[in-house]
Amino acid sequence: MRASLARFILRVAAWLPLTFAIWYLAAPLLAWPVALLAELFMKSAFGDLIRGVEQSGALLTFITSLKPAQGTLPGAARAVVSAESNVLLFSFGFPMLAALILAAREPHLVRHLLVGYFVLLPFQTWGVVVDVLKNVVILAPPAISAQTGFDSWQREVIVFAYQFGSLILPTVAPAIVWVLMHRRFLENFATQARGGTAQTPSATGAEHSR
Repeated sequence: MRASLARFILRVAAWLPLTFAIWYLAAPLLAWPVALLAELFMKSAFGDLIRGVEQSGALLTFITSLKPAQGTLPGAARAVVSAESNVLLFSFGFPMLAALILAAREPHLVRHLLVGYFVLLPFQTWGVVVDVLKNVVILAPPAISAQTGFDSWQREVIVFAYQFGSLILPTVAPAIVWVLMHRRFLENFATQARGGTAQTPSATGAEHSR
């Protein structure tokens, strides 16, 4: 049991550099669905607060309808406030999930990777949305944040949602997804811990055919 667990941990550690490298290089492509979902949600939930989203790599820039504090610069009346969010800050759990999937060496690796990616998209979108809200409602100057119309209790909810979306979801959600997809793998570990012999799917099928 200990030897098997140690080998699994070593395989995870060996896969992590590769999965993180691919995740970083593929960030523009992987972040694109997050940009779409975040824009759709923001426009649906907050009306005309968000006018559009621009993507540059993994960096998303949300164009808002908020006006900056009046200044002396020409064209200040036509200026709008934008807020940025880096998808990498909320999606680093995916390469961790990928390393766990590859290290487990279970069948249907590609399917597990695709399912894991799409299941994690809502959690990544959550992080981006609350990050943008934090920037325009909490961190923006009073002259700008006052335009959003959020009450004090709503600001507290945004702070909590941001902490939850940036500190907990990126690491906990991938672990839960992996456990749900690899219950047989974990059952084999449990069987070995009790001193039994773990059965592979092929061995189980052969036993039923007798």
